[in-house]
Amino acid sequence: MSEVLDLGFARLDLAREARQGLPEVVYGPGKTVEQISGIVTGLLKHNTGPVLVTRIEAETAEAVMTRLDPGVHDAETRGPEPYDGQPHGPATYDAEARLLYWRPSPAGDFCLTVVAAGTSDRPVAAEAAAVAAAVGLDTTAIHDVGVAGLDRILQVRDRLQAADALIVVAGMEGALASVVGGLVRAPVVAVPVSTGYGASLEGVTALLAMHASCAAGVTVVNIDSGFSAAMAVHRIAQSLANTQRRVNTPGGAR
Repeated sequence: MSEVLDLGFARLDLAREARQGLPEVVYGPGKTVEQISGIVTGLLKHNTGPVLVTRIEAETAEAVMTRLDPGVHDAETRGPEPYDGQPHGPATYDAEARLLYWRPSPAGDFCLTVVAAGTSDRPVAAEAAAVAAAVGLDTTAIHDVGVAGLDRILQVRDRLQAADALIVVAGMEGALASVVGGLVRAPVVAVPVSTGYGASLEGVTALLAMHASCAAGVTVVNIDSGFSAAMAVHRIAQSLANTQRRVNTPGGAR
């Protein structure tokens, strides 16, 4: 099998699943329904893991599902191919996360907690949580525990400390990442969010504050990128799984 599938309008990286543990993820904005459908069909046919389309609006997601999902719409409704008859199962659309996905991985043993500072941060937190769950992380979310009321984050301290990793989503001054980073020993991935008034600079203030955190080892991803945070934790989980396999294999531990 070639490692690249040339669709004319896109060149699919079919070997990414073997290299990184997941098929290529589709970024929805800027693509037509036909392009998304063609890309998803190629990924479903040539890969075995979950197939995700991020940042896709509900109307576009519905149109893609109409074209692709077997047994849901008849051939006339689906319109012209690309449905190829492969038994990949129906799609799921998470409206809050704007995530469309097929073949989600079952939840494993790696526990992720997504922590959001305020209600305005929910869409980014939802993306992080939905992507993480779709790729097999055992994911829970805690909302509205920002630093303006520190008692709120302290009330859930035990839940934070029980996690294998945490994603912290915060706008304005982004201080929640430092607070959580000081409370737990697990990896913390911080997501700056473009919420807040003028001096928040559409997430730049939170981005810089998280980079300058006094809590050592906090990882920071791009503004509003819940997807990137979920992928960072997925890499951590894969690395841990590889270590456990080596330890459990005779002669495999270093």
